[in-house]
Amino acid sequence: MIGPDGALRRYRVEHRTTYSYSGEVAGSYGRAYLTPRDFPGQRLLAHDIHVDPAPSDRSVGADVYGNTTSYFHVTTAHRALTVVGESLVEVAAPMRDPWGPAVDPWEKARPTGASAPFAVEFTLDLSPPEITAEIAAYAAESLAPGRALLDAVAELNTRIYTDFTYLSGATTVSTKVADVFAARAGVCQDFARFAVACLRSHGLAARYVSGYLATDPPPGKERMIGADATHAWAAVWVRGGDDHDRDGHWIDLDPTNDQFGDERYITVAWGRDYADVPPLRGIIYTDAKDSAITVSVDVSEVDRC
Repeated sequence: MIGPDGALRRYRVEHRTTYSYSGEVAGSYGRAYLTPRDFPGQRLLAHDIHVDPAPSDRSVGADVYGNTTSYFHVTTAHRALTVVGESLVEVAAPMRDPWGPAVDPWEKARPTGASAPFAVEFTLDLSPPEITAEIAAYAAESLAPGRALLDAVAELNTRIYTDFTYLSGATTVSTKVADVFAARAGVCQDFARFAVACLRSHGLAARYVSGYLATDPPPGKERMIGADATHAWAAVWVRGGDDHDRDGHWIDLDPTNDQFGDERYITVAWGRDYADVPPLRGIIYTDAKDSAITVSVDVSEVDRC
């Protein structure tokens, strides 16, 4: 689906991860979410994952949310493991007009088992719980009774962008949402998780989205290879407004950059939380005491033939 401005972009993505170990690793199992999704508005044209040392076994499947997940088993002894995901993907600008039910009171967007059973799961808190009374109160400042969903979400997006400081290293993947709220600092994954918690605290369906954001270099500067990084944002469910949208749709919001998702956002996977869709996770067999990880992501726009 192409937006009213006809914007359609094609990107080449390289996501390179290298693990280095102080001792020999006898074997490792890995699971990767590195394959961009294919859905209306985004088309995956080509994709491959390279692993070095070469795996003795590998497979590809789909998780419960329809994300593509890749498994590999390396049995060759190694002190470094490199995983490279390469993709060619086409992204269209989302339809902005009409927004339909997104301009209705936000309370109408609360899904039920009868209206949208697939979305109800995304209204539930995590286990252990992440939603606190303080988070619900913060969200309530934007979710005033009867306010249009789109206006409320836009303001919440802006408030998180304004109130929180982007600070690399301030958190880890296990940092709780309440701790991010208390520190008012974190990275894109933290802000996405906080936005999701805010929306769920008032019965809205919200999901965590992982992917990439194509960024332009500063004026007069050349684009730096590998300067991009994985990105994360939130999405809120909106009920359907006509026969062409019976199941409703999701609106992407990015509190890290105070904007809604557009054709610069490349979606890889979505779930209830970061833990559902980390780019890589695995198990290694080693006596090594230390390890290090380096990640580089390059997103470059390419011409469409």
